[in-house]
Amino acid sequence: MNTRFLETFVTLAELENFRATARVLHATPAAVSLRIKSLEDELKTELVDRQSSVFRLTPNGQHLLGLAREVVRAARALREAAGQEPVIGGKLRLGVIETLVHSWLSSYITHLNTTYPELEVDLTVDSSSVLQRRMLAGELDIVLRVEGIDNTRIASSAIASYPVRWIARRDLLPRRATGVAGRLFDKPILTFGRGTAPQVVLESLVRSIARQENVREHEIRLTCSPSVAAIVQLVRDGYGVAAIPHLFVTKELESGEFVELPIKPLPPPIVVSLCKPVDASAMIHASAEAAYFACSTYCQTWKKDYIEAL
Repeated sequence: MNTRFLETFVTLAELENFRATARVLHATPAAVSLRIKSLEDELKTELVDRQSSVFRLTPNGQHLLGLAREVVRAARALREAAGQEPVIGGKLRLGVIETLVHSWLSSYITHLNTTYPELEVDLTVDSSSVLQRRMLAGELDIVLRVEGIDNTRIASSAIASYPVRWIARRDLLPRRATGVAGRLFDKPILTFGRGTAPQVVLESLVRSIARQENVREHEIRLTCSPSVAAIVQLVRDGYGVAAIPHLFVTKELESGEFVELPIKPLPPPIVVSLCKPVDASAMIHASAEAAYFACSTYCQTWKKDYIEAL
């Protein structure tokens, strides 16, 4: 039996998406589908319910999933013992922005701990600019930050996109579609740390809206904070309107404590990139792949418009 097909089945069952599975395994969706079909032919049973409108394993697929996981783990241990697959261990110096702390960081660390128990994670949470400086100084192995790092020694790729919305406490401002944009300037506008890419883009957008609404320059009040928790608390206190990913305040939105304001245009999404050295070790490569896996898995858990994997 081809253990690669079993690994594909286990990954597909966890991600519940052929395209995301293909991305994690560096294959095409067609190749993933072919592997699953070949495994089904060999086992003489259907594993995936292709009649369902949403991804679903068949009863046999659910029954065999646990056994497949055991075989995959045993095969990996065998390859490691034979020296055919490097043992992933040592210290991973991981740097992330606070945005990830409020989304899939916990899932990522848990996945690393489960998949590579000999790996030790040294975590740093800081601003994108500080993380970039430390990576270029050789102090971090992987950085997850807003935008990539433009340097020939660093490989960067987008990993997730966070849609941003105008968020306020209920009844802070009228929610009717007409006139809301002008009322935006009645309160301070909350955004991320000054000088960060999201803050710079938002400030330009706010000034554009102000010109459209005939709001004078001195009436624009921006409050910048590097802390997501601080921004959310200020919104809760009725201090102002925030331009943040609504992923951070799903509970407040669902309870009705916070609302999305119908202000156009919407702020652009925050794109998170994974950055690693071009000459990364096997440990760093494996940890990077685990990040893509954890992010894709997390995306399947949340509503589609809350976070999108790239």
